[in-house]
Amino acid sequence: MPTSLFGFPNPVNEVAARTVAAGVLILSILTIVLTISLGHGWLWLTVVLAYGFVARVLGGPTLSPLGQLATRVVAPRIGHAKLVAGPPKRFAQAMGAAMSLTALILHFGFALDSAALVFVGLIAVAATLESVLAICVGCTVFAGLMRVGLVPEATCAACANITLREPQAA
Repeated sequence: MPTSLFGFPNPVNEVAARTVAAGVLILSILTIVLTISLGHGWLWLTVVLAYGFVARVLGGPTLSPLGQLATRVVAPRIGHAKLVAGPPKRFAQAMGAAMSLTALILHFGFALDSAALVFVGLIAVAATLESVLAICVGCTVFAGLMRVGLVPEATCAACANITLREPQAA
């Protein structure tokens, strides 16, 4: 868990991350289905998507109701936590924030509702890959950025070796 209100856990429980992705998938599909079947007034749900992503970027699960549900209720009941590096998961949340904020701006700022739905659809695809197949699109992009040197090697070392963050017993 983060040590403060604004922090991101490292490592991250992958079960919790996949649970959050499942919630994002449900909300994305709900937004798409309601918008297509009942009208563009349902695109207000992108506000909820965007809030969740921005909250998770800023504070991990701390500021996110979905993050709290995943880490405190669902993941402990599923059991067997698999720990994965936090920075790539945070980057994935930032990608979700960028896509959901883009959808918000397209809908509320420019009335480009079809374009907004495309971004919600992209979020749904990424959330499906994460929740169902454990394929984190943001993590894959993060790894590529590390390979080309846009993410410092120190971040890579910290992500690859959890023991670098834990104090060693004397």
